[in-house]
Amino acid sequence: MAETLYIRLGSLPTQSVHWLITASDNEEIIASGQLDSAAALTELTEKASTRKTTVFVPASDVALHQLQVPGSARDMKRVVPFMLEDELAQPVESLFFAYGNAPKNPDYNCFVAAVETSQMQMWLDVLAAADIKTKTFIPDVLAMPLMANAASAIMLEQQTLIRLNAWQGYTLDEATWGMLNDSMATPAEDTASDEQEEQEIVQQVIHHYSPLHSTAEDVQYIAEPEVLPLALLAKHAHNAPVNLLQGQFKIVEKRSAATTQWVIAASFAAVALLLNVGMKANELLHLSREQAAIEAHIITVYKDTFPDTKRVRTSTIKSQLNRKLKEVGDGSNGDGFLIALEKIKPAFIAVPAMKPVSLKFDGKRQEIRIQATAKDYQAFDAFQQALEKEKLSVNQGSQNNQGDSISGSFSIKVKP
Repeated sequence: MAETLYIRLGSLPTQSVHWLITASDNEEIIASGQLDSAAALTELTEKASTRKTTVFVPASDVALHQLQVPGSARDMKRVVPFMLEDELAQPVESLFFAYGNAPKNPDYNCFVAAVETSQMQMWLDVLAAADIKTKTFIPDVLAMPLMANAASAIMLEQQTLIRLNAWQGYTLDEATWGMLNDSMATPAEDTASDEQEEQEIVQQVIHHYSPLHSTAEDVQYIAEPEVLPLALLAKHAHNAPVNLLQGQFKIVEKRSAATTQWVIAASFAAVALLLNVGMKANELLHLSREQAAIEAHIITVYKDTFPDTKRVRTSTIKSQLNRKLKEVGDGSNGDGFLIALEKIKPAFIAVPAMKPVSLKFDGKRQEIRIQATAKDYQAFDAFQQALEKEKLSVNQGSQNNQGDSISGSFSIKVKP
């Protein structure tokens, strides 16, 4: 049965860390505990190595805002930081903004969580130091139960976690809890009669899963069965409306060394095979004068290239080659693809550090697209210069740093 490790980090590395392991249904608790600080996370390294890991972070470090933003989703992410500039304590340049999927609301269309970039990096660093990998960061209060017309609350050590609605909640100490608790009873004007000037107290409801610091007179408290704080969060984590690990903090799995070596070897083999097929097929196209010799040569070359083929007929070889060419192109112009391979071949020879990952040929545009990796950016520049030396029109795409390698793309026009 698959198990999940849940970890709740503190705002500081020196603060305690809570953890819990549950079965796949999140109902059965396998183990739980508390660490003195993030420095002790190495005690969870072995547990995390064989389990999916979900991390909760204090909502006190996350500013949750809901906005009505005009325009498209792309425009939204560009303007939101400036819309919140006056409401945030820190400069927007120092903040990371994550976007959630809270239920549709007629008043709001954008749900954003703002966190200091340095805070996000600190959480990632303490996990990395313990070799603990995760793809999920959830603000703790957004993993609390979501109640209709009520709040849910639980105490974790001296902090109170309270969720007010789909996108609002707080992680509070004793002092700030008292302030929020008192404000839960809000006056609302009774409009039933113009003569009545008194205000009616609208009673708020809080479902609590542990004893609380204090209570307020005009708030209704409903005691739920007591439960471990992380067990409660684990039970509802799958409904959390946001994962903070997105954008610049999105986790991309690294290939193992063995897999990387296999991919490199396979890439070389694929390029060698494609170039070989291209050269052989091009040779066959120019041997039309002597039919008998051509057929014998075609059969020999085809069997050498595809040794698993048992029966070869010259009448079907062209269609078989076209099928293989479709694996790397759109199939609309096989000859064009072969010509393209011939033209880019010198560039690969000139820059052996460039490792092709995929080739795609667009017959209509007479364009070949290459995804490749190299150890540094200089290899991409050298490869582009080698292509331009062959009088090819080259458009270099974006490049991404993958840690131990750089990945990027090229679009090469075969015919100007």
